[in-house]
Amino acid sequence: MRNTGIGNRLAVLVAIGSVWGLCEAGLGMYLRGMCARTITGSVMTAVAILFIALSATYSRKILGPVIVLGVAIVFKLFDAYLLHLPILHGAVANPIFGFIMEAVAFVFLFSVLNTHLKERRYGKMVLGGLSALVAVNLFPLVGHFTGIAACVYPGTGYPLSLYYAPIAVLLSAVTCPLGMEVGEKLAVILKEQKARERKPILARAAFPAVAVLSLLVMVLMRIV
Repeated sequence: MRNTGIGNRLAVLVAIGSVWGLCEAGLGMYLRGMCARTITGSVMTAVAILFIALSATYSRKILGPVIVLGVAIVFKLFDAYLLHLPILHGAVANPIFGFIMEAVAFVFLFSVLNTHLKERRYGKMVLGGLSALVAVNLFPLVGHFTGIAACVYPGTGYPLSLYYAPIAVLLSAVTCPLGMEVGEKLAVILKEQKARERKPILARAAFPAVAVLSLLVMVLMRIV
């Protein structure tokens, strides 16, 4: 039973990471291998915070966001393969660096923030906003790790992540509470279902199906 429970939790986390990866692939269709445009990076920062917050709250362990991050990175790399892009490309390596910075920022703040504060709506908003603020300020360092400089605002040398930082912070202050609340409800629903039956059908079938479907949709987006 214990191994089954671990398998179910893993299936849920893989599904969460798959949907995140699919969202990134959808953004890739818009960018078409180009540098980030205007506020797209800020919007996707908020989206990333949503999925990271969801996984952290659902799993109650650091391993949750790590698994979700890993799945999102795998999706990004597979998407790059479908687009015939090298790993060291601005539309591949730099976003992956961004994923990592967003996860690191959230996990760190989630672990040090007062437990009572994290239970309040305003506390969750602060957590999301601060996570985004830390992540966007770390992102300009990407050139030191990938060799590819961060996108800058047209006509300036100012990184887009910093130029549109207020948007990332405000949106993340909304998506973080949303992700945490969904994660809490998901954990309760699956726990109740597990208590009613020995083999929770929802966790064993629906979530693996979500992961497979996300992968298929991403492939279809690239070949159609």
